Amino acid sequence: MLHPDTAPRTDTILIVDFGSQVTQLIARRIRETGVYCEIHPFQSAGAAMVALNPKGVVLSGSPASTLDDNAPTIDQSILDANVPILGICYGQQALCMALGGKVEAGHHREFGRAELTLQKPNSLSEGVWDVGTDHQVWMSHGDRVVALPEGFEVVGTSPNAPFAMIANEQRRIWAVQFHPEVVHTPDGAKLYANFVHKICGIQSTWTMSAYRQKMIEKIRDQVGSGRVICGLSGGVDSSVAAVLIHEAIGDQLTCIYVDHGLMRLNESEQVVTMFRDQFNIPLVHVDASKKFLGELEGQSDPETKRKIIGRLFIEVFEEEAKKLGGAEFLAQGTLYPDVIESVSFTGGPSVTIKSHHNVGGLPERMNMQLVEPLRELFKDEVRVLGRELGIPDSFIGRHPFPGPGLAIRCPGGITPEKLDILRQADAIYLDEIRKSGQYDKIWQAFAVLLPVQTVGVMGDGRTYEFVCALRAVTSVDGMTADFYQFDMNFLGKTATRIINEVRGINRVVYDVTSKPPGTIEWE
Repeated sequence: MLHPDTAPRTDTILIVDFGSQVTQLIARRIRETGVYCEIHPFQSAGAAMVALNPKGVVLSGSPASTLDDNAPTIDQSILDANVPILGICYGQQALCMALGGKVEAGHHREFGRAELTLQKPNSLSEGVWDVGTDHQVWMSHGDRVVALPEGFEVVGTSPNAPFAMIANEQRRIWAVQFHPEVVHTPDGAKLYANFVHKICGIQSTWTMSAYRQKMIEKIRDQVGSGRVICGLSGGVDSSVAAVLIHEAIGDQLTCIYVDHGLMRLNESEQVVTMFRDQFNIPLVHVDASKKFLGELEGQSDPETKRKIIGRLFIEVFEEEAKKLGGAEFLAQGTLYPDVIESVSFTGGPSVTIKSHHNVGGLPERMNMQLVEPLRELFKDEVRVLGRELGIPDSFIGRHPFPGPGLAIRCPGGITPEKLDILRQADAIYLDEIRKSGQYDKIWQAFAVLLPVQTVGVMGDGRTYEFVCALRAVTSVDGMTADFYQFDMNFLGKTATRIINEVRGINRVVYDVTSKPPGTIEWE
């Protein structure tokens, strides 16, 4: 996870991760208050307490049950530290178990919206909820607390969770059965703000201006007089990383733009022009499209495709580094969600949702150290940092684009012909979104070329061509997402343009899956 020596020196909240899929949203809510926080797995929480000396601790949810054998437990140092604690869902149950309360399974399982009634005033909900009022919260639990530890009282209840919100004001411990970090708990952000500001006493000192200065110092300390090559994808992440590193070390940085043949229409030309002309950053443009497409030929498994692309990226970097006379450091635009999704909180085997080419599978033979100045940031924080660095809004506001490019938007086997069809369809779709004024309302929008052909009729002729799926989602940080609700007239107009203008597509569908259960990308 994060390493304490990379953190700007400021008052910190420690988030103990018990394995919840939404632990990173806790961090996001706390960052939004202007307070720095770090996520650490429960096994290393004791070491994190020593290293960080946090002003407060949040205990996450978990897919586990406190009643399981070998259930995750709270490190005793947290309970002994005399700092405020906020337990969330499993965190509440683990607290109660550790302090002498009781948890039982077999009660009514509760998943989704619930109404919480505030029963007593308490510091966590002060100024947010009034006693006797009802408020929507989001539940996701099977077990529940049935007996409180000594010194605790119930301050909020819901129909299926009589201990929905508990407190021990004297020990400065609060715990809730619901998840205040998700958007379905509308006042959750205010509860977190109360916890970090009023209860923990931390001021809003976490800013991108402060982060910029701290990272410039850290990059200079790490790199010294060494040379850095930056893998420039043309997306927001690698671009912000490149500009930040260039500000720190100047021409010790060389950017390498690898054109893997999987970019959107005219994108490579735009990237090269912008970085050479606007930012004046040394840039090597490598056309490796034949190499990538050659190795991807016949490959249909999405994980295999990602790993091939990740391996080839590193190989090309090594080749170019040698041509440059050697470089000691490789810079990447790795973000915090990449790290979270790619690392098991248990430190052992876990289900891989998807691997990220910029954090997974780096070959041991690679003789360069990594420089990852965005590793602690969420996507929206990167955009704020980009503006801080003077990168134009027109570029910063671009939708995220995956490192593997169109390879994961073309399920099944990849061919140059399929990629050309997909590029054209995608360009038309984005053009229509921009013309309709909806681009900035959408987190990410793109076309997908399905490995399915269907019968159609054009003029008097029968066609048998590909299906194009359109995807658009709204999101705060990419961790959860809802499909964007286009007007049907817009979808109809866009579909007509694609079918009329792109040879090879005769049917268009719209994806209405949210994340979860789906991912934003199709592969």
